[in-house]
Amino acid sequence: MIVPLFRLFARRVVRNPPGQVRVAVLLAAILAYGTTGFVYFELPIKPDLSWVDALWWSLVTLTTIGYGDIYPATTGGRFLVAAPLMTFGIGLLGYVLSLAATTLIEAKSRELSGMSNVSYRDHVVILNLPSVEKVARIVDELREDKAFGGKEIVLVDEHLETVPRELLDRGVHYVRGNPTRDETLGRANVDEASHAVILSKKPGDPHSDDLALAITLAVEARTPNIRSIAECVDAGHEELLRKAGCNSIVCSGRYEAHFVSNEVVHPGIQDVIAELLTVSGQQLHLVPTNAKTFAEAAASAQAQGHIAVGVRRGAQTSINVKPDHPLAADDYVVTIGDRRLERL
Repeated sequence: MIVPLFRLFARRVVRNPPGQVRVAVLLAAILAYGTTGFVYFELPIKPDLSWVDALWWSLVTLTTIGYGDIYPATTGGRFLVAAPLMTFGIGLLGYVLSLAATTLIEAKSRELSGMSNVSYRDHVVILNLPSVEKVARIVDELREDKAFGGKEIVLVDEHLETVPRELLDRGVHYVRGNPTRDETLGRANVDEASHAVILSKKPGDPHSDDLALAITLAVEARTPNIRSIAECVDAGHEELLRKAGCNSIVCSGRYEAHFVSNEVVHPGIQDVIAELLTVSGQQLHLVPTNAKTFAEAAASAQAQGHIAVGVRRGAQTSINVKPDHPLAADDYVVTIGDRRLERL
């Protein structure tokens, strides 16, 4: 065990040391040379000179600051110690700056290309990029909501080369990789995320549901407590997604049919629905309640500037219920308002 470790140390550190190690060794060597040389030449004419003073002078000279509080008075101290120290100081400073700039550029390049890891907590992870416009709209909607406006958003996709400017300007972080693999999910820190939004890779293509199902299984198997929302094309796949552990499913195919049929019967109704679904302005809310009847909940909602329109019990939603409709402890009241309510 000792021999392989020694060989690894010799290969990585001794023969080909990293830039940080080179700088540290070179800095230590120059400071040692300057400190000892300054003491050697200056001590005879400055009996009160200490090693700390010599080290301080070496640091000040090496960084080309030169306070002038301590300076060499002998010929040897000036030309054999100070002159080399100043020359090496300029070169070392340039090398350190170039090394820092290279490190920053490489880190930024890795971040833009999705090769870096994220360490956020309580963030939202969006898996798959069907289109930049769609993800940008989702991000804009989330930013408008008070509960999600401050959350970091991480996009995970396998084929995107670099994060687009539209998403970069919205503060979206990017992780490139196969979203069905643990390694990619780990780099996106899904374990600490609050929500996972799984989008259809190719909207309108039912085969995209296979990928959405695989991603859901990977996410739920790794982080069962995460709130997962999956998009599917074929309504027949909703049951499979539920069995995979998905908390919410949005079937684009089914809602598209609803929009078309309602627009035929009630022209303009899609604009009304779009207004209710957007995060800004008036929107639909599910509010927990302590009320015993719908009438009590409606009165409480009205007092807070909301309109109660229905009740959500489990997976069943009832709209326009009677005032004396009884409410259970785990019921939610469907309201319309401009902000989220804690409870009715």
